[in-house]
Amino acid sequence: MSKPDEPVRPESDDAGVPHPGVPDVGGDQESPVADNSAATRVSTTVPAAEEHLVASSSRGRVDLGVTPAMQIASAWSWRFLVIVAAVLVIGYGMRYLSEVVVPVTVGVLLTALLVPVTNGLQKLRLPRGPAAGITVIATIVVVAGLLTLVGAQIASQFDKLSAQVGEGVQQLRDMLRISFGLTEKDITDSLNKLRETVMSGGGIGQRAAEVGTTATHAIAGMFIALFCLFFFLYQGPQIWAWVVRLFPLHARDKADSSGRKAWVSLTAFVRATIIVAAVDAIGISLGAAILGLPLVSAIGILVFVGAFVPVVGALVSGIVAVLVALVAKGPIVAIIMLAVVIGVQQLEAHVLQPFLLGRAVSVHPLAVILAIATGVVVAGIVGALLAVPTAAVLNTIINHLAGNDVDPEPPRPIPRTIPRRRPPRRPVDDPLP
Repeated sequence: MSKPDEPVRPESDDAGVPHPGVPDVGGDQESPVADNSAATRVSTTVPAAEEHLVASSSRGRVDLGVTPAMQIASAWSWRFLVIVAAVLVIGYGMRYLSEVVVPVTVGVLLTALLVPVTNGLQKLRLPRGPAAGITVIATIVVVAGLLTLVGAQIASQFDKLSAQVGEGVQQLRDMLRISFGLTEKDITDSLNKLRETVMSGGGIGQRAAEVGTTATHAIAGMFIALFCLFFFLYQGPQIWAWVVRLFPLHARDKADSSGRKAWVSLTAFVRATIIVAAVDAIGISLGAAILGLPLVSAIGILVFVGAFVPVVGALVSGIVAVLVALVAKGPIVAIIMLAVVIGVQQLEAHVLQPFLLGRAVSVHPLAVILAIATGVVVAGIVGALLAVPTAAVLNTIINHLAGNDVDPEPPRPIPRTIPRRRPPRRPVDDPLP
């Protein structure tokens, strides 16, 4: 009920807008009921929505719900898959063309070894072409002479060695019979089963065909390697300049410097390996000769070739030398030969290789083992021989491109002819001085 001195006013009109005369409740002071501070605190504690990938469409910007972490992971993933696919394609192509790739790689390694000989002949005022030809012919003569020496030694001592092998097999049978309680019949039956397994199913013919095919491929690869060796020695800089020109213009300097760095690393590796292999062969051959073992030259050449495969080659060649000592002279001499092999290999691992290779070729032992295993899978024994220098070259190129060179001085780039700049034309109305 209203007071008589206050006129009664309607609260609002039809539109719901209050009249000016009606007091605005809660507009000028804070309501004692509403807890505005609590509402403010609640609104500030609500977490903001995460940023998502937003795409534009005909209806405006659409949130796809992809978080930044998922965007980064997907970007890394597809790039990684592309790199793996590229590596697999390159590896498959190299394996498919291994009959060409392997001889060319052998030619590159021989070039790194023999290019000082060609350079020396050229310094004697011999043209580059004849110097390269003489180097190749001399290499063939040396390799053929070594093979002839080994063959003659094996032929001269074949009868004696066969008798010693027979005695060693008989001693092994006696050891098996005494130590493991096997009878002579058990040993003979096991040998007969092994012989039947080897000869059954046309295995001999199949293996003969495989050996014939492998020999044909080896001869063809040898001729390709020698052909590449001659031209690498004769026109190596021109061939490399042509390869560099295949790259885009802005990448040629990096390609050239990477190749020169890799060549320095490769030559250091090959020459150091030659010295290490020679020391191993001489040391083990001297030990075998002092102990009176047969096939001293064959053992030395086997050790020399095996030294080109780090870890594995030294192990295999050492086992062969110890087995020859065991068959020829008995267990005591075999133990002495084992001590000689271990001593020579320790000298190689702890003195020669760190001193000769130094910082030029620094590949982790784990990388060496993995490279050898990959080389065996891809190309067999030849792949094992080429695995470590390939790993050393790749390591050098990657470090150079990443800016992690051990030697800060980059190799000199390929000389390029700089075009002459024409002087600017003088204007017609410019008076001569």
